Amino acid sequence: MKKIIPLLIIMMGFLTGFSLAQEEKTETRIPPQQQIQVEQTGKILYTYDPAGRRDPFRDLLAGRDVEEDGTGKGISEMSIDDVILIGIIVMNGKPIGIIRGPQGFPFRIYPGDKFEDGFVLSLDKTKVVFRKTSDRGIPLSRPEDITKEINPEER
Repeated sequence: MKKIIPLLIIMMGFLTGFSLAQEEKTETRIPPQQQIQVEQTGKILYTYDPAGRRDPFRDLLAGRDVEEDGTGKGISEMSIDDVILIGIIVMNGKPIGIIRGPQGFPFRIYPGDKFEDGFVLSLDKTKVVFRKTSDRGIPLSRPEDITKEINPEER
């Protein structure tokens, strides 16, 4: 019994020292730009360690404005054969054609608009006339006029 008491005291000392070592927390300081805090409570909700990677929360444009030139690049890359005439609108006495491209998006067309293989020759209230000047990138020796009309049932 006399041998067990010192053994128990030694074991209790180890357990106490072990539990104190576990309770001791090391507080790491995170740079403020990598912490998101709630203003009212001051608690840290999220921390991010980049470890050499790009910050996913940073603006990719970095404040630069995107400039759009409005040249209608979508129409200039389409073939005349791929477009479908949806409708024609008359505004201020001038007709404006509405077409659907290969991806299904609508576009407005005006006389003179260029396509990959030609241009819009004319527009009136019921039809659009395209002039095809090339076929698959090869210029045609004789330009071809393609007329696309609105279905009479849809007028």
